[in-house]
Amino acid sequence: MSLSTFGHAVQFLTRLPWPSVADFKPEDLSRSAGWFPVVGAIIGSIVALALWLGLQASPWIGALLALVAWVWVTGGLHLDGLGDVADGFGAAHRSPDRFLEVLRDPHVGSFGVMAIGLQLIAKLVLLAEISGFPALLGLVLVPAWARWGTQAWSLAVPPLSSGSGERFSWRINRPVVGLQACALALLSIWVAPVLLGALLIIPAIAVYWKRRLGFISGDCLGASVEVTETLLLLLIAVVMV
Repeated sequence: MSLSTFGHAVQFLTRLPWPSVADFKPEDLSRSAGWFPVVGAIIGSIVALALWLGLQASPWIGALLALVAWVWVTGGLHLDGLGDVADGFGAAHRSPDRFLEVLRDPHVGSFGVMAIGLQLIAKLVLLAEISGFPALLGLVLVPAWARWGTQAWSLAVPPLSSGSGERFSWRINRPVVGLQACALALLSIWVAPVLLGALLIIPAIAVYWKRRLGFISGDCLGASVEVTETLLLLLIAVVMV
C-alpha cells in the first residue's frame, strides 16, 4: 500500500478533494482496496462530526446533517448500487439472466426508488437515536467495517465476468484483509463492542450472494455496503443508546 493507492481509494469512495490520477489503470482499484477501511473511517468521522454539531440543536437536526454529509461525501456511490440491485430483484423473478439484464439498464425503476428512499429513511431514524459519546465513536467505525466487507465479499464470492466487481477482486491481499479485521475488531471492543456483529453480518451477506446468484458484481457490493451500514447502525441504536 502506498500514498498513490490511498489516493485511488479516496477518489473512488468519496468526493473529497485529491489530486487527479493522470494514468489510472483498472488494477489500481484492486491495489487500493487495502485502504478502503481507512477511507471508511474518514467517512465515518465526517458523519459523526456532522451529527455531533447538529445535536447541539436537536437529535433530528443532527441526524439530518449527518445523513446529508454521508450522502455528499460518498456521492451516493453505494446507494446507486442498492437501487440497481433492487430493480434487478424486482424484475428478475429469481432468474440470474434477467437480473443481469436489468442491472445493466442505467435507468432507475420503481423498486430502486423505493429501496433508496427506505434506506435513507432508515439511516435518518437510526442516526437520530445516536446521541451519546460512545455511540458517536462507534459511528466512525460503521463505514470502515462496511468497506472492509467489500474485500471479504470479493474474496468469498466469485465475481461477475466483467465490471468493477471483477476488477476489484484482482489483487486483494488476503493477509492484509485478515489484519484489518483484527484491527477493526480491537477498535470495536474498545469503543463499541456491539460492532463485532459485523463479523456475523458480513459473512452472512457473502453466503446470501453465493446462494442467491452464485456471483457478485459492483452493484451487489454497493448494496451490501448500504445494508451492512444500516444493520450496524441498528445495533448501535438498540444496544448503546
